[in-house]
Amino acid sequence: MASLDVPEKSAPKEAAVTVQDTTTNDAGVSAASAPGRPTNGASVAPAHDRSEKSTRVEVVGQSGQGEGSSGEEDDKEEAEDEIEDSQILEDLPDETEDIELVHSRLNSTSVSKLGLQRFGKHLKRLCLRQNFVSHLDPEVFGALTELEDLDFYDNKIKHVGPALNNMSKLTTLDLSFNLLKHVPEELEAHLKSLRTVFFVQNRISHITNLTGLGVTLRSLELGGNRIRKIEGLDALVNLEELWLGKNKITKLEGLDTLKKLKILSIQSNRITKLEGLEGLESLEQLYLSHNGISKMEGLEKNLKLRTLDIGTNFIETLENISHLTNLEELWINDNKISTLQDLESQLKHIKTLETIYLEGNPVQAAEGAHYRRKVILALPQIQQLDAT
Repeated sequence: MASLDVPEKSAPKEAAVTVQDTTTNDAGVSAASAPGRPTNGASVAPAHDRSEKSTRVEVVGQSGQGEGSSGEEDDKEEAEDEIEDSQILEDLPDETEDIELVHSRLNSTSVSKLGLQRFGKHLKRLCLRQNFVSHLDPEVFGALTELEDLDFYDNKIKHVGPALNNMSKLTTLDLSFNLLKHVPEELEAHLKSLRTVFFVQNRISHITNLTGLGVTLRSLELGGNRIRKIEGLDALVNLEELWLGKNKITKLEGLDTLKKLKILSIQSNRITKLEGLEGLESLEQLYLSHNGISKMEGLEKNLKLRTLDIGTNFIETLENISHLTNLEELWINDNKISTLQDLESQLKHIKTLETIYLEGNPVQAAEGAHYRRKVILALPQIQQLDAT
């Protein structure tokens, strides 16, 4: 991977270009990639670990601090020449497959001058995270026909336009933290290989323009937007992960056709009732924390559930989950549960159960020093109780 550190657009005169081997680790933006509980708010789909050997190119100035240097030479050393955008990638061979320009102060004009077109026949991954790109030049990006992974996380993009239309091999696209108001319609018409799409923290209010991706799409991330209704997903019959945290959704609906869905995250919304999950028979992880749910119900068909997070709601009774015999982790902290009497009947027979979070419920204060002992006696199979 060619990871280019360009912290400044100017450098001292007579600068030397150095190349060194480093190991980079792009942790991605996942709120659920770390072990344990995902962070609250906009839940984000896990990103792949991209640790690998890379060539890191950086521009450094010569010291010029030899004895007896004159004032005139010092003045000369302090003079700066601007580094042209066209020079940033000039030392990379045309066969480069991976280019990373993170936090490089690049705007749309700068990107157009990089000369990315010459890498078109070989480039597979392009990362332009944390820059100032607002417009995608079709002449530049249209040449990148072999691209498989494109990352525009944290830029200023409002519209995609036709710039990506030739990327028929693209499988992963990250447009998180931009200014999109809708899912770009060009995606379903031209990007027929897309498997993973990130739209975290944009201004999207409706789920649209995804029908054409029904065959390939496996993971869809729409956390941190302005969505009020789950819709437009009927064609995504192969979808395995759906991330909708931190929106304004009031009802669980529009999910019936997602027969292969394994992960549903809809934390920090406005849901008041557990319903609409009957068709999700493959579901393994369900994240519903920080909503307004008052009753545990509607999970009769979700027999493959391994993780159930329903923390920070308004549940008063532990009920209707005794049939979830594959459950490994149950997070029901910060609710309204006032008694431990239902623990045994609901959970003791579930031998796979390893973790339970009950802290923050009235029962914890009511039982006082006896709380932990009573829970462990009721559920001897668990390995972790609460955060300690």
